[in-house]
Amino acid sequence: MNDQDTFGGTAAVRDGFAFDTAALARWMEENVEDFAGPLQVEQFKGGQSNPTYKLITPGRDYVLRRKPPGQLVKGAHAIDREARVIGALGKAGYPVAHLYGLCTDESVIGTWFYVMEMIEGRNFWDATFPDLSGDERPAYFDAMVTTLAQLHSLDHEALGLGDFGRPGNYFERQIGRWSRQYLDDPEAGRSADMDWLIEWLSAHIPAGDETSLIHGDFRCDNMIFHPTEPRIRAVLDWELSTLGHPLGDFGHHAMMYHMPPHVVAGLGGADIAALNIPSEDEYLARYCSLTGRTDIPNWNFYLAFNFFRLGAILHGIKGRYLRGTASSEQAKRRGDAFPLLGEIGRRLAEAG
Repeated sequence: MNDQDTFGGTAAVRDGFAFDTAALARWMEENVEDFAGPLQVEQFKGGQSNPTYKLITPGRDYVLRRKPPGQLVKGAHAIDREARVIGALGKAGYPVAHLYGLCTDESVIGTWFYVMEMIEGRNFWDATFPDLSGDERPAYFDAMVTTLAQLHSLDHEALGLGDFGRPGNYFERQIGRWSRQYLDDPEAGRSADMDWLIEWLSAHIPAGDETSLIHGDFRCDNMIFHPTEPRIRAVLDWELSTLGHPLGDFGHHAMMYHMPPHVVAGLGGADIAALNIPSEDEYLARYCSLTGRTDIPNWNFYLAFNFFRLGAILHGIKGRYLRGTASSEQAKRRGDAFPLLGEIGRRLAEAG
């Protein structure tokens, strides 16, 4: 079974994640323009962190994202931040789903949530884009890097997001944040490579600093493409968005070149030349040309940082799985992968 089968589409709402549909319908009648029931609810099979639901009505469909039930890590699952950035980007014409509303009244369905537009199109869970021909693939990769470069070029102050994160010292703060989350959850286990990366990354932060709006999880499976064209209709899953260093964000996206595909969408082990996918060097050059750079010194730092960061995130998923609060049936598989990401991150760091 591939990730498209595992995570794509919807199913019945899983045990422990149901809510009062009638209460939600009443809220939507009061807060969503032109809403008309009856309302049917299904749950998307993906979504490791914030449970995501398809809301079906006779006239149109919607998407609801909510905080998961149960004990949560402090500062995680910031549904209100997701709603805020989606709303701001939509007004600026960036490809996101239209935001209908945010609810911070836990009496409605038990947790905070927001409702947005349901965007129809193609969602690729496999980074090799197997449904496309070799001639088609370059345009889809160019759409991804162009859309990310566009995000990094936006004026976050003009968007009203000047306080969306702390500018400066992004890597120092991020290494500290994810190190603490990793170290504060011993129940999920430890990895010698993750421990090593905590020390190495802290000692090898590149000089210079930049601040832009970043996505935090820009992967091919977090975007909806036009049904027939190499054009992104909506970038999804803004949970990790903040103000940060654009090269950290691009590094997260480009680590697909080293990512084993059984962990998340990745090109590890793929014959990208035969698939007519741009090489890593070509992809970096394209991002540089779009953002006015000549090159990216210390490139492997950005890769190693992102393997550590994602390893810490998956470590957190494992902890939530062990405590019974993870929001996906595939959480155990994801969580068990954190040592492998630490291993890859260390290998990239040592390769320099």
